Amino acid sequence: MPPTPRGRHHEIRGAALREFAGLRSDDARLDPHSLARFAKLMVVPFEAVRALSPESREHLLGSGKNSWSGGAASTRLPDGSRLIILNPTHGVNRQNATLMEEISHVFLGHKPSKLAVERRDRSGKINAREYDRAIEEEAYGTGAAALVPYSALKRMVLAGRSSAQIANHFYVSRALVEFRIKISRLWSEYKERGGGADDR
Repeated sequence: MPPTPRGRHHEIRGAALREFAGLRSDDARLDPHSLARFAKLMVVPFEAVRALSPESREHLLGSGKNSWSGGAASTRLPDGSRLIILNPTHGVNRQNATLMEEISHVFLGHKPSKLAVERRDRSGKINAREYDRAIEEEAYGTGAAALVPYSALKRMVLAGRSSAQIANHFYVSRALVEFRIKISRLWSEYKERGGGADDR
């Protein structure tokens, strides 16, 4: 288990998701798409969304592409499922983390955030989302722990594996792996063993 209370909190919940997915070993890859149906999430391609104006579509895929990763509709379909859309400009590994975060929200029983124009900040920028930092952190941390379990991560770090190699093994981004290394307090061991040598 990770050495911090927050790390253990995420690890226990991430392990439960992996067990639910039927994974037997700590280094097995978790495919979020296989869990999505159990979370009653229907992943639809961005291209299937017809209600967007050409300007909105251009913004979401162009200048605004780095401002969103994905999202689930708050209104359920007649069968109880909810639609989820992933940012198609992001790589598959990053999409895996986004989908896993949305799945974690469902399994953790979080109330969906609402998209609505709430207020403008001092610069006049619209804050268009109800955001709960603790809930978002728990969902991301749990999803990351499910994708990259601590025990396998520690073993790979001690073996001198790079974040790129670990990311390739689990089909996640290097950023997620490095987040897991840091939050699990393995960064000093990672650097001591030269794990980042081929990341440059």
